[in-house]
Amino acid sequence: MKQQTALTPNTSKPGRLRSGGGSGLRGFLRQWDLQTMIWPGFLCLILFSYIPMYGVIIAFKEYDIFTGIGASPWVGLDHFQMFFSSPELSMVMRNTMIISTLKLFLIFPAPIVLALLLNEIRHNGYKRFIQTATYLPHFISWVIVSGLVFSLLSVESGSVNDLLLKLGLIEAPVNWLSMPKYFYTILLSASLWKEIGFSSIVYLAAIAGINPSLYEAAEIDGAGRFRKMFSVTLPSMAPVIIIFLILAIGNLLSAGFEDILTLTNNGKNGTLTQVAEVLDTYVYRVGLSEQRFSFATAVGLFKSVINIVLLVGANTLAKRVGGNSLW
Repeated sequence: MKQQTALTPNTSKPGRLRSGGGSGLRGFLRQWDLQTMIWPGFLCLILFSYIPMYGVIIAFKEYDIFTGIGASPWVGLDHFQMFFSSPELSMVMRNTMIISTLKLFLIFPAPIVLALLLNEIRHNGYKRFIQTATYLPHFISWVIVSGLVFSLLSVESGSVNDLLLKLGLIEAPVNWLSMPKYFYTILLSASLWKEIGFSSIVYLAAIAGINPSLYEAAEIDGAGRFRKMFSVTLPSMAPVIIIFLILAIGNLLSAGFEDILTLTNNGKNGTLTQVAEVLDTYVYRVGLSEQRFSFATAVGLFKSVINIVLLVGANTLAKRVGGNSLW
């Protein structure tokens, strides 16, 4: 009897998974707890990312803040032509590409290296201390970070000048923040200190997901700690690294805004303009300071289009070469 019961096919309807939930209002009500988590973020995305895209049309109009977008006359591509013929174009594009390239090659690999080194630390207390010390600067605003940089590099009482004077490396205090040749070093150092720890979180999560049997197999083959790092850890992290590299290339023309603006004292340090003016700060200065809203929108739209092209190109190349991509 027991065998016959086991062989009897189950003709009852299978239980519906909770994730299916039906369709329409009934499905919404069955998943009300999940929907309440998704919809606030979705509404914020629509409110702050999609609805403002309507304002992009002022790049093709002579926008007047008093008459509004609808009553402003169409000018076509005039603002784009003005930007491409502007004498500041070469300077802005050069600075943007230099700073973006430096950040891509120097700052992007730094969190990966930090994650690899943290993974090799065996003392948990020391490891947690290093993680906390490197995470905390991310939560400090650039206004405070720039204030710290100004205090350290101050001519009157800066710690850096005092130390170099005592060591006899300089004869007089140096005004570091007014010398263009030191700006890139200061900018990259501050950006690296602020973001390296927080950016390493995702790479540490990728390392935590590696199958321990891979390390055991490498030990059997006689691999040491550094050999396992390069033969097991890095290849296992490759998909995550490629995804973030694609995103970094897609933001190549976004050289920075808050960091550059605050370190140049809100753009008031004219001596640094030749090396610090990038597309983002240029849009801010032209759009808000000079109130050329249509022109600034055209420059921002140009930057966004180039970033999309770079993103699609990097994604296509990564998909063909390694098989890992965003889509």
